[in-house]
Amino acid sequence: MRSINRIAWMWDEALHALEQAERRRSQFYGLCAARSAQPLWEPPADVLEGESEIVISVALPGVPPESVAVQIAANGLITISAERPLPPELATLRIRRLEIPYGRFERQVELASGRYAVAERRMADGCLTLRLTRSR
Repeated sequence: MRSINRIAWMWDEALHALEQAERRRSQFYGLCAARSAQPLWEPPADVLEGESEIVISVALPGVPPESVAVQIAANGLITISAERPLPPELATLRIRRLEIPYGRFERQVELASGRYAVAERRMADGCLTLRLTRSR
């Protein structure tokens, strides 16, 4: 009886670890091939909503602020895109581990229906923060 419970526990733990790994992989390395011919990754984002505004924070360490493009479509879809350049050290050093994605990225966030305008855009501590105002 004890061995059956141990086996069930081990399988449960293994499946849980696989689910977590898949979530992290898709969060940081999710390819957006359907939207682009070029492979893209998706940075993690937080979306907070108030009465008349939405605040979006996107983790973009190492991304030059001036290279980030923000587009708001009429249907309330916001697209944030740029490229995280490879560091020059990659040309001369041996890679032991590379977990932070590089290259072109694109993150799309669906907003509630309405018209939006970017009221504030700032980059601090590796995060892009957008404050959107909603007009009715």
